[in-house]
Amino acid sequence: MKKLTSFLISCLLVFGAAACQNPAKTSADAPDTTKDVVATAPDKDSTEAAKNDAQSQIRRDQLNADIRAREQRNNATGGDTKRAKGDLESEVRSKLEANIPNGNLAVSAIDDGTVTVTGTVPVADQLKKIEPLSKEIKGVTKVVNNATVVKPN
Repeated sequence: MKKLTSFLISCLLVFGAAACQNPAKTSADAPDTTKDVVATAPDKDSTEAAKNDAQSQIRRDQLNADIRAREQRNNATGGDTKRAKGDLESEVRSKLEANIPNGNLAVSAIDDGTVTVTGTVPVADQLKKIEPLSKEIKGVTKVVNNATVVKPN
């Protein structure tokens, strides 16, 4: 039994020593200047691919799942309808992002649950969706829709 105990302790020490071989980076490791050349802007094809990925059905499903998870967490903690401004803004923005493709919308909220949506959408039908989609988020009491329709180029 003594041999087994000493063997296990030895293994633990060896493992601990091996894990410490990658020291943490500190500010001493940071560059001395901010004049280093930054990578060039992405090309048109990669930008278009990133845009299509952000507006894909998979991304919409992920955003809706994230919204459902947030609502479940809120309900688990008492289901408070008085939500923080940041939570309302984030959830409404995600909801609109997931359900209004090609929209360029910004969301701001105030303490009483009023949400203001500004920006542009490419189709008038999408403009009509903003208020009902926003009100699906728990805690949103009023929606001020200042978005406009702008046809894409």
